[in-house]
Amino acid sequence: MFIPFPKFRTVAVGLTLTVASASWAADPLTLVEAQRIAIGRSQQLVAQGALTAAAREQAIAAGQLPDPVLKFGIDNLPADGVDRGSLTRDFMTMRRIGVMQEITRSGKRQLRAERFERDAQKVQAQRQLTLANLQRDTALAWLERYYADAIRELVRQQAEETRLQVQAADTSYSTGRGSQADVFAARSAVMQLEDRLSQIDRQSRNAGLMLTRWVGAPDADRPLSGSLPWHTTPLRGEVSSGHLKQHPDLLLISAEVDSAETDARLAQANKQSDWAIEASYAQRGPAYSNMISIGVSIPLQWDQKNRQNRELAAKLALVDEAKARYEDMLRSRESEVRGWLNDWQTGKDRVARYRNELIPTARQRTEAALTSYRTGKGDLASALAARRDEIDTRIQALTVEMETARSWAQLKYLNPEHNLPAHTKEQQ
Repeated sequence: MFIPFPKFRTVAVGLTLTVASASWAADPLTLVEAQRIAIGRSQQLVAQGALTAAAREQAIAAGQLPDPVLKFGIDNLPADGVDRGSLTRDFMTMRRIGVMQEITRSGKRQLRAERFERDAQKVQAQRQLTLANLQRDTALAWLERYYADAIRELVRQQAEETRLQVQAADTSYSTGRGSQADVFAARSAVMQLEDRLSQIDRQSRNAGLMLTRWVGAPDADRPLSGSLPWHTTPLRGEVSSGHLKQHPDLLLISAEVDSAETDARLAQANKQSDWAIEASYAQRGPAYSNMISIGVSIPLQWDQKNRQNRELAAKLALVDEAKARYEDMLRSRESEVRGWLNDWQTGKDRVARYRNELIPTARQRTEAALTSYRTGKGDLASALAARRDEIDTRIQALTVEMETARSWAQLKYLNPEHNLPAHTKEQQ
C-alpha cells in the first residue's frame, strides 16, 4: 500500500506563515512595525537628542561676553605702629570696590558659538547614522526569523508526509506487499527530518533573540507577516559619489571636518589678545579725598612662535586628518555598496533560476521516482531520496532569497527612512 505525497505548496516571500503555537495568537508583526517599535525603544536616540539640545544651549552661552567680575578689598592697611588696623587714620588706607569686564572680540565669540553648533550638527549626523543602523539591523533580524520560520514550515510539512509514509510502509510490510527495507527507509527519513527540525528550531530561536534585542520580548514572539519589495532598490545602476556623500557615516565625518576647521579659525583668532577693562572706587578716611581708578589689562603674547602658532598648526593638522578620514570612508563605503549591489543583482538571478528551473526539475524527478515506486520499478528509499532532494532545493531557494533580501536591506537602509507609515498594522 502506498500513500502518495501531496502536492507541496511553493513557499515564497509573500507566504503568511502558519501559526506554530498558541503563543503566536497575536497579530502579525510586519517589518515596518518592527522598525517603528525599535525606534521607539531606542535610548541611544534619546541620548543623542539630549546631546544636540545641550550643544545648542552651549552655543548660545558661548556667544556672550564673559561675566563681569566684582572686586572689593582694602588697600594699604597699617600693619604696625599706633595706626595699626585703622581704616581711617592713614591717608593711604582705602576701602575699594570695583568691577572688571573682559572684552572678548566678537569674532571669537561667534567662532566659539559656531564650534558648539558644529558639535550639534555632528551629533545630529550621529543620530542619523544610529537611525539608519537601527532600521537596517531590525530589518536583518526580522528577515532572519522570517526565513527561518519559512524553512521550518517547509521541513515540518515534509516530516508530516514522511510519518504518513512510515504508517503506509508498516501496513504494506505487515500484509506482505512491502519490504522491510521500505520501513527502515521511511523511519530513517523521519529521524533525519526531526533532527533537521531541531537544527532549524535552534536557528529560529537565535533569530528571535536577535529580534528581541530591537523590539522587545512580547513583540518578538509574534508571528511575522508582510511581503518584501526586495526586487527593487534605490541603487539600480552605477553607484554615484553624490549619493554616497549623503550616507550618515560620511555626513558624520563631514561634520567633524567642519568642527576641525572651526577650531583652526578659532586658534587663528586667539593670536589676537582679549583686553580687560577695570574700574574701581576707593574710600579713604573722612579727612582725605576718595579715589577712582580705571585700568586696562592686555595679555602679552611674548612667544607666539612656540605657543599660539603651535596651537594653530595642531588644529590645521587635525583638519587634514579629518579630511583624509573622509576620503578613506568614501572609498570604503563605495566598495561596500558596490559589493552589496552585486550580491543583490546576482541573488535576483539565482532566485529566478531556482523558481523557474531547479525547483520544477526537482519536482519532476520526485514525480518520476513516485511513479516508478507505484509501478514496482523502484523502491521507497529512492522515492524518499528524490523527495528529500526536492525539499533541499526549495530550502536552498529560500536561503538564496534570504541572502538577496539581506543585500537589499543593506542597500535600502544606507540612509534612514523618516516616512514610516503611522498605522501600526500597515504592511510594507
